[in-house]
Amino acid sequence: MRRRTKIVATLGPATDDPEVLGEIFDAGVNVVRLNFSHGDANSHRQRIKLVRDVAAAKGRIIGVLGDLQGPKIRIECFKEGSVDLVNGESFVLDMGLGTHDGDQRTVGVTYKNLHNDVKAGDLLLLNDGMIAMEVEKVDGERIHCNIKRGGHLSNSKGINRMGGGLSAEALTEKDLADIKLAAEIKVDYLAVSFPRSADDINRARRLLREAGGEGYLMAKIERAEAVENIEEIVEASDAVMVARGDLGVEIGDAELPGVQKHIIELTRERDSIVITATQMMESMVNSAIPTRAEVLDVANAVLDGTDAVMLSAETAAGNFPVEAVKAMDRVCRGAERQKVTQVSHHRMDQRFRRVDEAIAMATMYTANHLDVKAIVALTESGSTSLWASRIRSGKPIFAVTRHAATQRRVTLYRGVYPLAFDFGKSAQGEITDDLKTLLLEQGIVEVGDWIILTKGALSGVTGGTNAMIIIKI
Repeated sequence: MRRRTKIVATLGPATDDPEVLGEIFDAGVNVVRLNFSHGDANSHRQRIKLVRDVAAAKGRIIGVLGDLQGPKIRIECFKEGSVDLVNGESFVLDMGLGTHDGDQRTVGVTYKNLHNDVKAGDLLLLNDGMIAMEVEKVDGERIHCNIKRGGHLSNSKGINRMGGGLSAEALTEKDLADIKLAAEIKVDYLAVSFPRSADDINRARRLLREAGGEGYLMAKIERAEAVENIEEIVEASDAVMVARGDLGVEIGDAELPGVQKHIIELTRERDSIVITATQMMESMVNSAIPTRAEVLDVANAVLDGTDAVMLSAETAAGNFPVEAVKAMDRVCRGAERQKVTQVSHHRMDQRFRRVDEAIAMATMYTANHLDVKAIVALTESGSTSLWASRIRSGKPIFAVTRHAATQRRVTLYRGVYPLAFDFGKSAQGEITDDLKTLLLEQGIVEVGDWIILTKGALSGVTGGTNAMIIIKI
């Protein structure tokens, strides 16, 4: 059985070895993530070239996700590199303090407007919630706090306000430069960090298009405001990432599971794509096997219908990048054997907006009630395969296209597999025969199998799928 849930692996020092990169591809990676929070433009160019060279050598189609840093609010640095904070003591966040002048009592902040966004009684969470401070008063550019949960605090750790409400713009000056880089290296998806509304996604899309980029836009849900505006953000985006690190800090651990499930369900209802991310197998940075809690976390995301699960430090900087991918693959396959992942009532009470959408829905209904081996979609943009993939089914969907960008894009769609085929070179009456030959050569079908083929009356027309054909090989 082909694995339906896709695996996204973050690139980093641990994957810079071509042999290791090839091994994680063999282990099951579908999409690689470039984290623009780390490294410079040249390192990203080198990594993307390596990805494409290794993928080509292995005959693999690998998608690329570029991830903008966004306005991550952090403390500055300490003179000694770190401090140990004690419960009940006072601590000051000082907007005017020098970058490396922090000490046991005070530290600077990268976001110089923080003092205007907080008030007495607010709870500030540092280092992914490990440190908690309550604001006692704001004195000019100095935020006086009382340490509620102390601990070890080192340089450049993040700051969140419980409940959200920080006014930092979603796109920073660095992000504007990285958008141009993303267009240059032709990422297939561009993730916008810390968006608050649809406007942030629309602006990023406009800037990417102006720079010549054609990638799809992904919204990272990691602010409390994004949860409040989730419907408009999903509508404005092509894909969504449930980025559970900062999101969990802002809305609280108790709210996070329900929010994750709601976002996955909403994106599938709206025919969008969703990645579940952050600490999915975090222990595998230093361990060759995941914890049982991590196994259940990944499996539950798969059972809920996520398109993809993501590895971050596990592959970027961990000691066991290949083992982490293999473990993720193993857990996804196990979860996909459960019947709940193959049953769907998607859009049974809704009307269709386009002919190709109606064909996709009819195809999956037929596939789930007929003994067919595969669904084969001749597609220009990949839309038909996306709509079909919103229906839970154990049947593989092959997006057959001549466009390399479409081939890479569908690597993120659950249950969809790219297949390169230039049907424009076949005479109209010969397309089916040529396609049958390709499917047989690839081992996708055998003589006697049934498939469902979707196609358009006119080849080369985006959105032109208007026919469903049931074919015996």
